[in-house]
Amino acid sequence: MIGAKAPDFAASACMPDNTFKDISLSDFKGKPVVLYFYPADFTFVCSSEVPGYSKLNPEFEKAGAQLIGVSMDTVHVHKAWKNASSELGGLNGFDINHPIIGDHEGKVSEAFDVIMNGDLDKLPCRAVFLIDKDGTVMAEHRNAAPLGRNTNEALRMLQALQEHEGTGKVIPADWTPGADTMDATTESVDEYLKKLQSK
Repeated sequence: MIGAKAPDFAASACMPDNTFKDISLSDFKGKPVVLYFYPADFTFVCSSEVPGYSKLNPEFEKAGAQLIGVSMDTVHVHKAWKNASSELGGLNGFDINHPIIGDHEGKVSEAFDVIMNGDLDKLPCRAVFLIDKDGTVMAEHRNAAPLGRNTNEALRMLQALQEHEGTGKVIPADWTPGADTMDATTESVDEYLKKLQSK
């Protein structure tokens, strides 16, 4: 899907204030979108990831990006999960500060081809897509259900994309804001690698 336009969708979401609202990807045209999928509410690794993305959302917002979560639960289950205590496997006490789509028919998950295969549950994998302001998929990452993500990587990729867009530079491995970038030339690679060897 890299380099292709992200599939548009229209779906109901549980909003930060626990109201329900129909949203579409096209609502956010002109701004980058970080779209992440997870298998199910009231499960295990998911209970660490959704608060993790929420904790980073002020940084996404500062960068002008929209964060959206998706699972194949209904919006009513999302609301219940957000309001249930941790003793019941819920997220009460965490500020879940972004829309979470209730993709109970699986249409959004199918459009992004994230439903797991083989012996795994037919639920979304742990996928995340970075979609640029023009609607093009610029990065994607997928994990099987047992393997939690590094939520910070989504923020780093957004920062890398914006550095590239703003400067025209290409972004080397393990880059963080303020670190060296490269021009897309052999001379720039040579300079970068010599700096790397001297560290």
